[in-house]
Amino acid sequence: MTTAITNATLIDGTGADPVPNATVLIEGERITGAGANASLPSDADVIDAGGRTVMPGMIDCHVHLWGRVTHLQERLLTPPTLNAFYAMRNAQRTLDAGVTSVRDASGSPMGLKMAIERGLIPGPRMRLSVSALSQTGGHGDGTMPSGADPGGIADGRGPEWPGRVVEGPEGVRLAVRKLLRAGADFIKLCSTGGVLSPTDEPGHTQFTPDEIAVMVYEAKTQGKTCMSHAQGTQGILNAVLAGVESIEHGIYVDDRCIDEMKARGTYLVPTLVAPVWVLRHAERMPGAILPQSVRKTKEVMEDHKRNIGEAIRAGVKVAMGTDSGVGHHGSNAEELQLMVEAGMTPMQAIVATTRTASECIHMANDIGTIAPGKYADLLVVDGDPLADITVLQDKARLALIMQGGRAHKNTM
Repeated sequence: MTTAITNATLIDGTGADPVPNATVLIEGERITGAGANASLPSDADVIDAGGRTVMPGMIDCHVHLWGRVTHLQERLLTPPTLNAFYAMRNAQRTLDAGVTSVRDASGSPMGLKMAIERGLIPGPRMRLSVSALSQTGGHGDGTMPSGADPGGIADGRGPEWPGRVVEGPEGVRLAVRKLLRAGADFIKLCSTGGVLSPTDEPGHTQFTPDEIAVMVYEAKTQGKTCMSHAQGTQGILNAVLAGVESIEHGIYVDDRCIDEMKARGTYLVPTLVAPVWVLRHAERMPGAILPQSVRKTKEVMEDHKRNIGEAIRAGVKVAMGTDSGVGHHGSNAEELQLMVEAGMTPMQAIVATTRTASECIHMANDIGTIAPGKYADLLVVDGDPLADITVLQDKARLALIMQGGRAHKNTM
């Protein structure tokens, strides 16, 4: 049976001009035709878009479905099995927001991805990093000045999460191999300090170039690549020069980093909305955010927006990512608004969230654009996101959310 979405304004994800009065044809899980001249079979199941916008499902290249911000007491009282149910809810909220695929940037185990693939729970298609590798005292080391470590099971305390605090070339080599064994699609490392980590600063450089090169090499042996939490300038540059494929956050990216990223085709995943949510949480849940994290957030926000704007104008490949888990799951589309405010056109923001994001997470053969052969992961939006990118934040205006040819939501 063919499903036909008719009478739609088509934004196909490539950056091409919208096509009015378009039809999208779907057989099973895949798209078989798209455009103004698509031939409609006589027995097609027709969905009349009524002039609404049809576009690819959004792709978020940086989430933490296993993560949520809460008070320390709540974290310590939460059993690992309860965290799994929160992650399931987070996965559904993400799909409810029109995000049909994600790259999980640490925390989620292979079992969550498998549960979604098997249809046990609703959620986005997933690519995993499982855990993020950190040096001692680095961004991924949650040890407090008291010596207490409030980290959870994803910090190497369960069979599906290898330990993540590692040292030296041989230590990181073994850690990468364990992550690949645990099902990692990407290797996540922290080449700088961060905002939420307790004992470092965003500008601190972490892991040596030799250590990063070993991680890149070991990932490559199994056809995988690396992504790096990288906020400070030198740590960004070290990661890029070592062959890391995507830079996450990129707060203090400078001209040399930009030049090197362009030369190598390195992706930038800005997560502009993450610091916004840190301050929201600090206001709404006093005590849930460390005082030093509030201070660091306020210090970096303007530099973050300005420097990402410079990278956008210079032509660095930007892929959308939110750091949801720091932010609220299901509010992913706010990132597009912030990318537009940083200098993108609405069309560029959509491309960053569809085609470029699919390339960043190595799924471009299957998702990211509306074209024959791709999975029918798409949205029908009641409104024009090119005129007002914020319409994508209003879930009531997502009239249809389709994943693999099946309607997760249909209010038409």
